[in-house]
Amino acid sequence: MRQNTQVKNVFVLCTGRCGSTTFTRAFEHASNWTSGHETRSHLLGPDRLNYPCWHIEADNRLSWILGRLDRAFGKRALYIHLTRDPEAVARSYEQRINKGIMRAYARGILLNTSKLPKDISPYEFARDYVDTVTENIRLFLQDKPNKMEFRLESACDDTEKLWAHLELSGNLEAALAEWDIKHNAALNKADSYQRRSILGRLRHFK
Repeated sequence: MRQNTQVKNVFVLCTGRCGSTTFTRAFEHASNWTSGHETRSHLLGPDRLNYPCWHIEADNRLSWILGRLDRAFGKRALYIHLTRDPEAVARSYEQRINKGIMRAYARGILLNTSKLPKDISPYEFARDYVDTVTENIRLFLQDKPNKMEFRLESACDDTEKLWAHLELSGNLEAALAEWDIKHNAALNKADSYQRRSILGRLRHFK
């Protein structure tokens, strides 16, 4: 990671399901920068990338508009490639095959079909998505002088490095403690069934 005191924006690029919510919560403990998660993902046109200065943004959908991100910020920003073991990411995404980004990728981008083929497992679609997004990000970062690899498996160490690099003020101890909390964790099948049962009972009493 190259030192650059002119950096005023940080973008966290990732596949999703790799700790981006926790990353944002951790850096919310900085007092001289802001930190947000998908804060402008509901906007179009120039507004989509109109981020304020001294801001850290984590948004896995940025991997699909990297050309526009390059045009808007180019080599002036610091780019964080947030990663997690790809198999773990795919295993998390296979539980979400029929919603969100996985539904869009499998049925709209990759195959353009209303129904998924029975001979391809949800895990295979998820792994294909992870590989595609990861390579998009790697290609984008090739000519970027300000970049950092940030691994979920070494999150505390990497948090300390980035904190020092940006010369952040605030509560570093609280930032590190965020990595002990599971934010936006995937539900396992038992949890999912229990949640649906509870919601069903609640609807019954309305």
